[in-house]
Amino acid sequence: MTIRKKFASAGLLASMLVLLSGCVGRDANGNPTGLIWTLLGQPMSTLITFFAENQALGYGVAIIIVTILVRLIILPLGLMQSHKAAYQAEKMAYMQPILAPIQERMRNAQTQEEKLLANQEYMAAQRENGLNPFGGIGCLPLLIQMPFFSALFFAAQHTPGISGASWMGIALDSPSMLLTILTGILYFIQSALTLVGVSEEQRKQMQSMVLVSPIMIMFFSFSSPAGVALYWLVGGFFSIIQQLITMYVVRPRLRKQVAKEFEENPPKKPSNLGTVFGSAAGSNPIKDVTPPSTQIDNKSKQKRNAGKQRSR
Repeated sequence: MTIRKKFASAGLLASMLVLLSGCVGRDANGNPTGLIWTLLGQPMSTLITFFAENQALGYGVAIIIVTILVRLIILPLGLMQSHKAAYQAEKMAYMQPILAPIQERMRNAQTQEEKLLANQEYMAAQRENGLNPFGGIGCLPLLIQMPFFSALFFAAQHTPGISGASWMGIALDSPSMLLTILTGILYFIQSALTLVGVSEEQRKQMQSMVLVSPIMIMFFSFSSPAGVALYWLVGGFFSIIQQLITMYVVRPRLRKQVAKEFEENPPKKPSNLGTVFGSAAGSNPIKDVTPPSTQIDNKSKQKRNAGKQRSR
């Protein structure tokens, strides 16, 4: 993956984290406000206080319990998202005998026209076999989860009583290097697990995110109070659990499903580019409209003769 793509991946993750903090508004004093905070954040904050004060569990344990409850509620949405991505990944792996030669031609193209035609053929092969170039990752499950993440993020930061509280000797209102490192390790494990069972081509594209994602999470964890880092830490455990379920439960079933689908409807090689992309790519190839050099010479001679006649 190129440096530009690595920066694009990092920018995407950073944008997601900014979006996470943008679902809940702030008033003039910096306190959380808005509909998402009222509907989700405030009840979560109340629940944290209930477990910490009424059940005498402390604010650290209370944050862990509420984070677990919220993650259990939205786990089906995360699994749905993983299911869609894994389905497309399995189809992509099954299609490698057809796609790999086209990708090789794209890499070895000598001219821009050869590269363009190979890229068009690759897109045609994907479309004719129902492959989604974006990996089938739908936005809806992620968008539904974001308000929950955002509300819990602010609840772990602004619940009264967290300021001055501690968990296992760690002050919850100050950044914690220990929690930051542990969070980074968990998200590195989760990222590394995403590379298991994918094709070599996909692995090359995803490798940079194995480091970019944990580094970004660590940066935001260390920039936040330990109460928020604790929320990220528990989220890392759930991300690993979700990835393991995808690897050992979802993907084996999808692999059989994809094999059956392609057995009943074998993979198609891309049809003629003229029928796929219109006559411009196939039946009417690009023509060289530059006039021959003899025509240019004749025209220039005619102009010179005309100039001489006018001068007379």
